[in-house]
Amino acid sequence: MRFIIAIIIFIVFQLYSFQLIRTLSRGHWWKWVYLLITVLILAHLILQFVWHPDRSQVSGYRDFAVTLVLGLFAAQVVMILFMLGEDIYRIFEGLFNTLSRKQEHTSFLPSRRDFISKVGLGLAALPFGAILYGAWKGKYNYQVREYELSFTDLPAAFDGYKITQLSDIHVGSFDDKEEVKYAINLANEQHSDVILFTGDLVNNVASELYGWEDVFGSLTARDGVYSVLGNHDYGDYASWDSPEAKVANMTELQDIQRKMGWKLLLDEHVKITKSKDQIALVGVQNWGGGRFPKYGDLEKASTGLSNEEFKVLLSHDPTHWDLQVKDDPKKYHLTLSGHTHGMQFGIEIPGFIKWSPASFVYKKWAGIYKEMDQFLNVNRGFGFLGYSGRAGIWPEITVITLKKA
Repeated sequence: MRFIIAIIIFIVFQLYSFQLIRTLSRGHWWKWVYLLITVLILAHLILQFVWHPDRSQVSGYRDFAVTLVLGLFAAQVVMILFMLGEDIYRIFEGLFNTLSRKQEHTSFLPSRRDFISKVGLGLAALPFGAILYGAWKGKYNYQVREYELSFTDLPAAFDGYKITQLSDIHVGSFDDKEEVKYAINLANEQHSDVILFTGDLVNNVASELYGWEDVFGSLTARDGVYSVLGNHDYGDYASWDSPEAKVANMTELQDIQRKMGWKLLLDEHVKITKSKDQIALVGVQNWGGGRFPKYGDLEKASTGLSNEEFKVLLSHDPTHWDLQVKDDPKKYHLTLSGHTHGMQFGIEIPGFIKWSPASFVYKKWAGIYKEMDQFLNVNRGFGFLGYSGRAGIWPEITVITLKKA
């Protein structure tokens, strides 16, 4: 049903934005070429989902079809904004002319201006080109983002402690192992004390990891690699022959993580010791607002911890922070999440603008947030899903240094 609604919205946008093309092609045939191309792009997408209905199976052709539709849709949004703005102006101009009796024998609405349509078409090419670039190069444009966070109650021995966070690997989407190896080496080169992974290792099934074990098993840190599960790791979006098959898939995913040397935290915590000081790493299973599954149990994960102990929480979905974490009397000093991907598309210019369609869905969708002396970091994600690219919201390796205030 959601797919059908999306197609209907795309068609409505197509019909309206086509008016801009008609304005620029008065008396010319190329507007029909544009219309034919857009119809073929939409038909290609529909056929790909008919031929490859199982989302648990990666299809490069289907991903390419999604990329083309997203690029065209983004261009149409820009075109429509220009069209809508001009139409509103034309309505007021028509009303003014009618009331002032300046317009008696012509149509109520003045004609659209070629200049506005040309500007709209030119600017529409920018998001279209950005989405194509994101599918070609942007998805492997890894960025290291470094933060220094200060806490008054950080144990003294952990002053300067470095954490590398990875999230949302989505290994089943990758098509270039060498690029991923480069990124894993880049993560290791940060020489952090611990590496923390905050969920969505796969798209749907454990078998996506076959052949990648050595790559992700090469992650190394002095205090180890710890992980939690994200909503995609449970196999909820795949089709299974039986409930037992789904359970077996989850067991295999957990076994592969352990064989890679990762310590999977399933509603539990561990303590890391330096000198005589300790901090707790608390890992919960996926817990999110809205339609996303609530597998996690925060109370169980922190059983035995006092309110005063310094805690780093791994929780895949950032909505968990607002709904449960930040007001918990246990006080979780730093929460690490992912999940949003920053929708893999947006604009970020430090100190000037930070925007993504993700902001319409999530209050906290990328970067550091602070409330009541507690911090949340939402990692933009290591991989990609759906749209096989990234434009403006680049894949991220987060490095956080803890400092004693």
